[in-house]
Amino acid sequence: VYDKIVKPREPITDFRTHITGLTREIISRHGHSFKLIQKEVSDLLKDRIVIGHDVKHDFNVLGFSHPRFLIRDTAKYKPFRELAKGNTPSLKKLCLEILKTDIQQGEHNSIEDARSALLLYRKHRAAWERSLKKKKKTGEAQSAPSNM
Repeated sequence: VYDKIVKPREPITDFRTHITGLTREIISRHGHSFKLIQKEVSDLLKDRIVIGHDVKHDFNVLGFSHPRFLIRDTAKYKPFRELAKGNTPSLKKLCLEILKTDIQQGEHNSIEDARSALLLYRKHRAAWERSLKKKKKTGEAQSAPSNM
């Protein structure tokens, strides 16, 4: 789990501290430059499987993409989407229904979110990987959206 605070490149008018837990002081004291974070994440992910929830947003913010066949996105996995009637399920909903755990109460906790996505993947890993192999054999796209 990679968890670092990034110094913003643009002014922030509302830190949404009640959700993020971050303040101007915390970011000033513990934040790292965007370029450093971008390089570290890029180097860390090279040729590795990324497991997360709705990771397209993370990649968009970081300004790079990742090979679709190396992404396991709990927001895009078809059996999980079926729980939300074909829509994008929230991580909170998936955890409640599949893991029987209640997450995201109070301030956002990126480590809790990452661990929850990993637990969801691990619980369904065998079927998930079989479905990817089947898609690869039939020539279908991998389980990530095409805009990554």
